[in-house]
Amino acid sequence: MSDSGSTQSEAWTILRMLQWTTEHLKKQGSPSPRLDAEVLFAHARNCQRIDLYAAFNEEPPESVKAIFRDLVKRRASGEPVAYLVGRKEFFSLSFAVNQACLIPRNETEHIITECIDRLKKAQGPFLIADACTGSGCIAITIAKESQRLGLTASIVATDLSPEALQVAKQNIEQHNVQDRVETFQADLLEPLADSSCDFVLSNPPYVSDLEYQKLDKSVRDYEPKIALVSGPSGMEIIERLVAQAAVKLKPGGWLIFEHSPMIASQCTELLASTATPSGASTPSGPWSDLRTIKDLAGLPRVTVARRP
Repeated sequence: MSDSGSTQSEAWTILRMLQWTTEHLKKQGSPSPRLDAEVLFAHARNCQRIDLYAAFNEEPPESVKAIFRDLVKRRASGEPVAYLVGRKEFFSLSFAVNQACLIPRNETEHIITECIDRLKKAQGPFLIADACTGSGCIAITIAKESQRLGLTASIVATDLSPEALQVAKQNIEQHNVQDRVETFQADLLEPLADSSCDFVLSNPPYVSDLEYQKLDKSVRDYEPKIALVSGPSGMEIIERLVAQAAVKLKPGGWLIFEHSPMIASQCTELLASTATPSGASTPSGPWSDLRTIKDLAGLPRVTVARRP
């Protein structure tokens, strides 16, 4: 994108810059080059994406071009768009993100829909735990959706990372749900009392050590490893989550969590075997109402189970 020798007919209009950038990012391996180009340009121009369509024939000032060129260079090197612009949409809400937390993904929205479907059929008030909250997108979205539905719900959001919790707190304030969402720096469900939760939700680390080496470079180089990798099998943190949920959930409470499609059957087997951690005085039997939810790609992505 050089302006040297350009004539009026060759002016670097917004449309021309978007077309050039789309081709450039496509060659660099971006799976959504046009979308990337538009999001980055809107950020450089400090406008909404839709505003670009009415300004295609405009030639932006050099200051905007300079910002855009830098963003494109960084995107071409693999830096995720969400980190470049500092925001990501999730369930039609906008969330601040940085490299302290995972970028919210569409697959995780299945946790929201499964939880809301069950909230609407039950009697509140509800206590809901969101373990490994990261940006807070699950906890905050549940808070907003339950409020919209006229339901009374309190959400406890936990994360081991203080840096991630700072992002979550920023998003909690932005979405004005301070009265509904409380954060704790803690390991999974530790802050919750036994038999207190109606729902346990989580997008925990579930990537195995071997899988991590095969992840896209843009994920490995930029997203926090602590939020991705569980251990050698990918099941280590899920096993602990299930054991804690068996104690923290009320009888009849729901556990809804995301996992890799590669360990979906292991998650089902784990839940089908027991709902009681070792050392419990009274065995409660296996989890009930087991379901595996497929994502938009048809892959088993979310598991739902009910404590007996």
